[in-house]
Amino acid sequence: MRFAGIDIGSRTIAMVVWERGRLAFSRVVDSGPNPVERAAQLLGDVGKYRRVVATGYGRHAARAAFAHEIITEIKAHALGARAVYPQCRTVLDIGGQDIKVIRLDDNGRVVDFLMNEKCAAGTGKFVEVMAQTLGLDLTQFACMALATSERVTLNSTCAVFAETEVVSLLARGVKAEAVARAVLESVCAKAASMLHRVGLKPALVFTGGVALLSGIADLLGARLRTEVVIPSDPQIVGALGAALYGQIKEAGL
Repeated sequence: MRFAGIDIGSRTIAMVVWERGRLAFSRVVDSGPNPVERAAQLLGDVGKYRRVVATGYGRHAARAAFAHEIITEIKAHALGARAVYPQCRTVLDIGGQDIKVIRLDDNGRVVDFLMNEKCAAGTGKFVEVMAQTLGLDLTQFACMALATSERVTLNSTCAVFAETEVVSLLARGVKAEAVARAVLESVCAKAASMLHRVGLKPALVFTGGVALLSGIADLLGARLRTEVVIPSDPQIVGALGAALYGQIKEAGL
């Protein structure tokens, strides 16, 4: 049987097909101006799947349009992270516009969680705005940040105020490399604060688009003094959890 999981986020849509106990297909696309319509196009004929389970910001609209079930982002990421790394006890997900921190017990059940959804501080959008301020794409930005050991503190966490601060630092002659590193360190500081508040337990699995930035796991790991595990495709973990939830529901568990 085929189970489809679809994670409709603010910036991207991730789709996973789980079939016969394995990952049969996955894809990540931009959300676009109409995310639910984009998700429906990605799925194609819903009749091909035993169950379609939606998660993410657009899950309720997806249920009205095509999904058989919905699941919260917290549950989806917990299921997905444990599937890709069974030793996982804490999940950090940094997406386009929010941060999720989830603590699990030994059996993978959610014990506690925390979300930063009212402010873009420390999110993918924050990094994107800072990269644009320096005239760089995200890959160039991350490489530049890792090319220096010079330390500069970025005091503003708000994307709007931080952009002004970055411009001010550059005007004072601070190197772009140092500014880029300060931005990534700021992201790590925000994530670390949330992880400590929820009660960090190893192993820590880092998911979401920000996890793709080169070197950020090392910066975060050094700050936390623990290993940071990044799945081979950190953007599909929520969708994977949604697909697995469909299988669980089908089994009546």
